Amino acid sequence: MRLSYVLGFFLAAFSVPAAAADADQNLKQRVEQIGSAYAESFNKQDGVGIAALFANEGVHVNPAGPRTDIAEYYQGAFKAGLDHEEITVDQAWPLGTDAALAIGGYRITGKNQSGAPIEVGGIWTATYVTEGGKLKIRMLSAMPKPPQPPK
Repeated sequence: MRLSYVLGFFLAAFSVPAAAADADQNLKQRVEQIGSAYAESFNKQDGVGIAALFANEGVHVNPAGPRTDIAEYYQGAFKAGLDHEEITVDQAWPLGTDAALAIGGYRITGKNQSGAPIEVGGIWTATYVTEGGKLKIRMLSAMPKPPQPPK
């Protein structure tokens, strides 16, 4: 009888970290799916599609400040000549059962009005919440990498 308790304890002890690792990997995959949908909408120049990935009252924060007019913000970026984005997800962490945090990188390219190439890259962080049964962006912060100093 004691042997069954001991075996049960060891099974529980070793299966919890494995289950947690599986849950973390599943979360990262869900965040990667959101990142893919984000980049796909960006590359189609679909600001409304990007805005749909945000929760109600979602916020995008960049060096110019916080924005809640997500679709309009991206329409301005498209008009400025930005037309391609690549997104990576480096890490994702659960915050209870209905929220998560993630961090990754981005690279945006395009051409300005005179045809000169534009390229900006940086780091993003996001807070996600479950809304309507789906994981959605509550707050996205994007920080461009500073320019390299002259050598």
